[in-house]
Amino acid sequence: MQSKAKSAAEYLAELPPDRREAIRAVRDVILKNLGEGFAEGMQYGMICYSVPHSVYPPGYHCDPRQPLPFVGLASQKGYMSLYLSFVYGSPKEEAAFRARWARSGKKLDMGKSCIRFKRTEDLCLDLIGEYIAGFTAASYISRYEASLAASKRPEGSAKPARATRSAPKKKAGAKPSARKAPARASGVNKSPRKATTRKASARRT
Repeated sequence: MQSKAKSAAEYLAELPPDRREAIRAVRDVILKNLGEGFAEGMQYGMICYSVPHSVYPPGYHCDPRQPLPFVGLASQKGYMSLYLSFVYGSPKEEAAFRARWARSGKKLDMGKSCIRFKRTEDLCLDLIGEYIAGFTAASYISRYEASLAASKRPEGSAKPARATRSAPKKKAGAKPSARKAPARASGVNKSPRKATTRKASARRT
């Protein structure tokens, strides 16, 4: 559910009271832990924390007109969503994040691109804050570019190329060797035509 709000304050004002308080609580955690180089704004109809073009001119590879997304926060129809790009960009990081969340005893409702929640009590806010605080814009850009390069690498490119055997070089002036005829079995007449001629002449004498 995308909003046309121009700022986070406008976005919050549009929400019903219960959603407003939940989104505001998560936003406070994000802002408290947000590293250097990120900026809050509206992107894709929700509150987003991104690396602005002034810091990273190439922007988001899916749409270079957009700044590089880092964290997103949205109120959907049936739930609220927290988008953590830095977790999804690394399978190893995602596995570690899931393991740490599981140790909290809270259920993780994590889809392909976001964590879904209906109350702030559903979230491990301390863990989320810790992960967000672990990045600056510079370190996130490095992670993002490494992940992007890995995704563009052709499948199987790491395998060594199969060696091809080259034909032996011919010596200068050497004549091509004649191919040897296959050996014949012993006792076989080498010239059947001549043998037939000899038999015919013997009958005439």
